[in-house]
Amino acid sequence: QVQLVESGGGLVQPGGSLRLSCAASGSALSYLYTIGWFRQAPGKEREGVSCFSSSDGNTYYADSVKGRFSTSRDNAKNMVYLQMNSLKPEDTAVYYCAAAWNFYGSSWYLPSLYDFWGQGTQVTVAS
Repeated sequence: QVQLVESGGGLVQPGGSLRLSCAASGSALSYLYTIGWFRQAPGKEREGVSCFSSSDGNTYYADSVKGRFSTSRDNAKNMVYLQMNSLKPEDTAVYYCAAAWNFYGSSWYLPSLYDFWGQGTQVTVAS
C-alpha cells in the first residue's frame, strides 16, 4: 500500500509561483513506475497536469502548463515536487498527487489508470 500526502498549496497572485510537495510512504518511489500530478477545479473533471515515468525517464506535461510547471522527484526522500510558475487564475484547483505501478504512455493523463491518490491541496490564484 502507498500513502501520498500533498502540501504547499495556498493563495497566490497571478504571475506568482508555488511549489507543491508530495510525500510518499509505504513504498519507495523508485518502485512506482509513474508519479502524476492532477488537478480538479469546481464543476470540472479531474485533469492530468504532469507525470514522471520511471519506465522511460521522461516527464510529461499537459499543454496548458508546458513551460510554466515542472515536476521533479527525490527518491532518497520519497518526495515528488510540482513547481508552478507564472500562475494564472485558471490554474485554481485542488491539486492531487497520484501514483501507479505501471506506465501507460500517451494515456498518462487518465485518472482511472492510477492506483494511489493523495487527499489534495488547494491552489487559488487570485488578486
